[in-house]
Amino acid sequence: MTGRGIDQALPHPVSPVLYEPYVRDAREYVDLAEKANGPIRRPVTFDYIWGDVLQELERAEVNLRIINLETAITSAETPWRGKGIHYRMHPRNIGCLSAARITACALANNHVLDWGYAGLSETLRTLAEAGIARSGAGENADEAAAPAVLNVPGKGRLLLFSFGSTTSGIPREWCATDSREGENLLDDLSETTAARIANQMRQFQQPCDLLVASIHWGTNWGYDIPPQQIAFAHRLVEGGVAIVHGHSSHHVKAIEVFKGRLILYGCGDFITDYEGIGGYESFRGHLALMYLVDLDSRSGELLSVRLVPMQMRRFRLEQTSAADARWLCNLLEQLGESFGTSAQPDGDNSLILEW
Repeated sequence: MTGRGIDQALPHPVSPVLYEPYVRDAREYVDLAEKANGPIRRPVTFDYIWGDVLQELERAEVNLRIINLETAITSAETPWRGKGIHYRMHPRNIGCLSAARITACALANNHVLDWGYAGLSETLRTLAEAGIARSGAGENADEAAAPAVLNVPGKGRLLLFSFGSTTSGIPREWCATDSREGENLLDDLSETTAARIANQMRQFQQPCDLLVASIHWGTNWGYDIPPQQIAFAHRLVEGGVAIVHGHSSHHVKAIEVFKGRLILYGCGDFITDYEGIGGYESFRGHLALMYLVDLDSRSGELLSVRLVPMQMRRFRLEQTSAADARWLCNLLEQLGESFGTSAQPDGDNSLILEW
């Protein structure tokens, strides 16, 4: 989430005016972070917010860098009426995504239309101009449902599909139609819907293409995984999906490997401006994970997952302490017990997923 307070720290902030119930100036989120961990010398450079992440990505030699982009990229001034929180980043701050060489963004979430249809159009246009692929939102239903086609030379293609669920707070009217822009919204989380969208995804698939379903679902807090999410994810895997990339929760949730395929039920937050905000401390939402996933490029079978613990400090991602890494390791052990997964330390505070 590179909007709001993060945007205010970047070189080209939008107007700081907010329409939230308690905070009316986005710069207050910068102040909270500074009170918690010290001064932030502004404006920060575009690569600043990624901190230790960039070195980790280079070391891992990853082919693709995929994120859930949970903000509009726009200078539009009219927020979506009746919605309590509105995220936006100025289009001229798109350099913060380019600095991390982001390959593709999933856009079907509960913030991409925070600044209306004008804000969505500017978001789509800005990403296109920056050469960053996207899926999950578009000028009509067909465009919103289409995948980002990501080619890895010598290895093949990955098709990234992005879906939103109203269980994450997405307004039903944000759904794209034949004649209206919007996002790729699921009817429900039934197995019937899962089978239908798996069939639709396969229609885009060429031999050896790998399918990823990125889904914004569920509530912000809580470790429970609703049975309908589990059944939905399983049905997608049975329909040919290699990875189910779940997000919306503000903290890390359970990981499952089902029939050799990876299911991330909730990846947690990564970049945010929540630093210094109280509440829900027991979830340790300030702790984040990088998910470095290795797949067989032909079959989609999961080969390995390395998890790198991070935390936001002065709006910059830093590696965690050994104690925080152990806490995350123990958490994943507990959450994964019913799914047959666990995490093991792998030196330099990183973790290896076992299943």
